[in-house]
Amino acid sequence: MSGTGGHGWLVALQWGFLCYFILLNGGYILLNLLSLISLRRHLDRQSLDQLPRSHTGFDPPISLLVPAYNEEATITPSLKSLLQLDYPEFEIVVINDGSKDGTLAELTREFALLPFPEAYRRSVPCKEVRGIHRSTRYPNLRVIDKENGGKADALNAGINAARCPLFCAVDADSILQRDSLRKVVRPFVEDPLTIVAGGTVRIVNGCRISGGFLSEVGLPETLLVRFQVIEYLRAFLFGRLGWTPLNAVLIVSGAFGLFKTTEVIAAGGYRRDTVGEDMELIVRLHRIHRLRGTPYRITYVPDPICWTEAPESLKVLRAQRTRWQRGLAESLTMNRTLLLHPRGGAAGWLAFPFFVLFEFLGPVLEVCGYALIIVGTALGIFSWAAFDVFMFVALSFGLLLSVTALLLEEMSFRLYRKPSQLAQLLLAAILENFGYRQLVAFWRLQGLWRWATGSAQHWGEMTRGSALRNTPP
Repeated sequence: MSGTGGHGWLVALQWGFLCYFILLNGGYILLNLLSLISLRRHLDRQSLDQLPRSHTGFDPPISLLVPAYNEEATITPSLKSLLQLDYPEFEIVVINDGSKDGTLAELTREFALLPFPEAYRRSVPCKEVRGIHRSTRYPNLRVIDKENGGKADALNAGINAARCPLFCAVDADSILQRDSLRKVVRPFVEDPLTIVAGGTVRIVNGCRISGGFLSEVGLPETLLVRFQVIEYLRAFLFGRLGWTPLNAVLIVSGAFGLFKTTEVIAAGGYRRDTVGEDMELIVRLHRIHRLRGTPYRITYVPDPICWTEAPESLKVLRAQRTRWQRGLAESLTMNRTLLLHPRGGAAGWLAFPFFVLFEFLGPVLEVCGYALIIVGTALGIFSWAAFDVFMFVALSFGLLLSVTALLLEEMSFRLYRKPSQLAQLLLAAILENFGYRQLVAFWRLQGLWRWATGSAQHWGEMTRGSALRNTPP
């Protein structure tokens, strides 16, 4: 790199950014290796699924909590799908979070709801409950009607009404496979120390839905959503799977996670003052158990068991990513005492610093690094050779991670079986490094800025596409 005198500090700064990019991607490559080991063990255990299950009949009952706000168009097929899940004993608790549309009327009509007087204990805080209804057609279906308070508040209301030792938080617009509960409950059966198990979330855009279940895996039509397919592969197969053997998973998707009810109640339920309530709860559970020295396990199940709709427009995607980044910042700062705590274990000494350095500060350093090299090269401060080296390192590592995620998917679950699908995903894995990942980093920087300045942030509304339209069986 060229530059002397007054420009020397800029050159040193750019070397610092280059080292950061190498360290960032080196950390993710290490996670990849851990993921490969974990996935190999998981696939070996899967071969035993062909044998009779030794714990059949001992699966603990599960309460499915389904928060719903203005879900009139999708709530009926979603619930009919959940009612068909292959699991011995479960109940469904729908929480109508003050919907302004006809969600409650739709539920009443389709499931023959009647007011049902029952004792409602307020174990964790939530807004006022206006009524409890029970289906006369499905004995395991209840609906909680409450004042609007947001997703975290709705989940708290559901926890208060839950009757089972485990509860599963499910988005009203998600699609589960029939054996989803059997797979996600396995860690609880195998290890009594398990308090949370998260499952893989995949993108349903482009897939075929029949009878409330996914019948054919397909690819989204737009390149924007295909980029997100690659992102989800990286986030779940490498990100969360890599932290599992260290008991350091800090994120369980709000779209699908299984929790020990008493543990969440003891922790105070979901916080209602953050937009990242799902991650915050997981980090808080780590902090509480680590600092108290209480044995526990928070794990991740890599089977593809939950399908959700991804944003199909830049506007909705931008709102989602800024919200995610703000939620991450809130989750880490609210539980900062876990960071490098003497009892923090791998969660406090490895995962937490990793998230601070690469996820929390990542957008700042990435955007500044790109901006500095581009402006510096344009002004003649840096040579074109230096520009080429920086871009090669930044883009080649990103490309390696994306292609490796796709390769791992092909080696394990092979959901995308057609050669044309793999070719299109490979193309997306290459192209996302040229503009898309940089744009997402900028959006994440905006989310960080909103958190730092205390700007108002709400969940907003997800604009539905055609991905979740139910087709006849």
